[in-house]
Amino acid sequence: MSESFRWGILGTGGIARTFARDLQLLPGHEIGAVGSRTIGKAESFAAEFSAQPYGSYEALVESDVDAIYVATPHTLHAENSILALNAGKPVLCEKPFAVNVKEAEAMVAASRANHVALMEGMWSRFLPTYQVIREVVASGELGELVAIYADHGQALPANPYYRLHAPELAGGALLDLGIYPISLTFMILGDPDSVMATSIKTDTGVDAQTSFIFSYVSGQHSIMTTTLEVRTPCTAKIIGTRGRIEVDSNFYTPTSMRVIIDGEATQEIPANYQGHGIREQADHFAEIVRSGAIESPLMSHDESLAIMDCMDEIRYQIDLKYPFENND
Repeated sequence: MSESFRWGILGTGGIARTFARDLQLLPGHEIGAVGSRTIGKAESFAAEFSAQPYGSYEALVESDVDAIYVATPHTLHAENSILALNAGKPVLCEKPFAVNVKEAEAMVAASRANHVALMEGMWSRFLPTYQVIREVVASGELGELVAIYADHGQALPANPYYRLHAPELAGGALLDLGIYPISLTFMILGDPDSVMATSIKTDTGVDAQTSFIFSYVSGQHSIMTTTLEVRTPCTAKIIGTRGRIEVDSNFYTPTSMRVIIDGEATQEIPANYQGHGIREQADHFAEIVRSGAIESPLMSHDESLAIMDCMDEIRYQIDLKYPFENND
């Protein structure tokens, strides 16, 4: 492996460009190659970032890069990730990890069988604010945890956001937007003991708005909502018996937050951050690859599987089925 960590980007959509632009703010990383199903798209993307273009995903994963960032729509995450893992390439796969837990299990199995690193690209987990959240919760200064409140809503109409409304593309609010409050809750409270969910559907049959409560036998609740219909505050609150953490909008991005203990603010974290927020996960993943490990302690295989299993349960409760799945 060269001194500079060389990325191969699989896919040329918006999130792929966001990832590539953030890497330009991260010393020791570079875009080595990009792959698309059409050479023209690959060449256009590659020209912007001085990378080698490939007109197929197969050619990309056989190229001389250190890892693959899978940036395709989530209906292709399992297929694309397994292709790279079987070629011996570590994979950082954009969230949601997969469409369902069955796909996620196949991805993890490929990682373990090939002894190649695989990590869900839940980039929020690696932000400085999330590190503070973990430290404050672990310190006990909030007292006994009581509840989490988090929402993620964006106004994303079918025109021009057709993918988010298409059942054949695993559309809906849950997988694209709801994953953020769910992942935050898992980071703090872990896998819930019970889940209750309710939803309303779009005209196309995917979830337009879904609300869900995670309950824990130890007494905590996490109350979350997600919607494609309107822009919501997109804030999060972690509540304890002595204090709370308030994370400002958008809670899953580089933003400001505060810690309030016994009614007084004890920490104020301003939003003085460069970039979109993706470079921390890239740096962390490079460390995982260089260490020889196949998973991250901050976003483990088992946690990604548990999150997918939980979203499957929510989909079951709200009767959200995708036409390409075996729903027997």
